[in-house]
Parts: sequence; structure tokens; C-alpha cells
Amino acid sequence: MANNKKKESHSYEDKRRSKKTGFYYSFLTIVLVFCLIQIGYGAILNISKIISYKSKVITLERVLKQTQLHNQDLRAEKKMVTSDNSLEGIARNNLKMAKQDEVLIIINKKVEKPVQKKKKWDIKDWFKPKDNTQDEEINAIPYIPQTMDEE
Repeated sequence: MANNKKKESHSYEDKRRSKKTGFYYSFLTIVLVFCLIQIGYGAILNISKIISYKSKVITLERVLKQTQLHNQDLRAEKKMVTSDNSLEGIARNNLKMAKQDEVLIIINKKVEKPVQKKKKWDIKDWFKPKDNTQDEEINAIPYIPQTMDEE
């Protein structure tokens, strides 16, 4: 009978231990699943950031190439503008200047603008941007001749 009691007490303790170990295993399983979910989410997030950064790098490289080409054009234009012939052309054509012992003749051609018919009142005109023709005249680029013919 003493043997019987030992078996019963061992089975009770074994059940209790198995419940504790089962609880620990299930808790560890839940923690590991949570960690795997976090790792997966982090990997997806990092991959999406890498893709977006690569697209930004590509666009910035494209902009860099365009600005380098624009800078080369500006350097070539600067060389052209600073040459003596082009400075003389600007002075003659835009500033209406002449050399010593030269006579300057200016012929004004009157340019008539076409007359536009006035439109009737319309609500759409309220939302259109206003014409800034004065700004365009101020910001106009002066005429720079490519070559000057000496007279």
C-alpha cells in the first residue's frame, strides 16, 4: 500500500510539473512567435525604405546630370558674352551705342498689337491668373549676336 501511495503522489506531482512546463512552453512559444512577427515586420519596413531611397537616389542623380549640363551651357554662354565681339554687339543693338566717329541711325518700327474683342462678363475670368507682360519685358534676355561683322 505504501507503494501505491508513492505512485499516486508521483503522478500528482508529475501532472503538476507537466502543467508548469506546458505553461512555460506555451509562454515561450508565444514570445517566439511575437519575436518572429517583429523581425518580419522590420524586414519588410527596411526593404520598403531601401526601395524608396534607391528611387530618390536615381532622381537626384538625374537632376545632378541636368544641372551639370546646364552649368556647361552657362559656362559656354559666359565665354561667348564676355568676348569683345559680343560685348560690342550688345552695346550696338541693345544699348544703341556707337563707336567714336560713327553715326548712329535708329529706325523705329511701330509694331501694332492686334485689337482683341472684349469678351462678355464671365465667371471663369475670375479664376484665371492675370497677365504679367510687364514682368516679361523686364526679365527679357538681351539679344546677343553670335558673330559681329566689322564695318
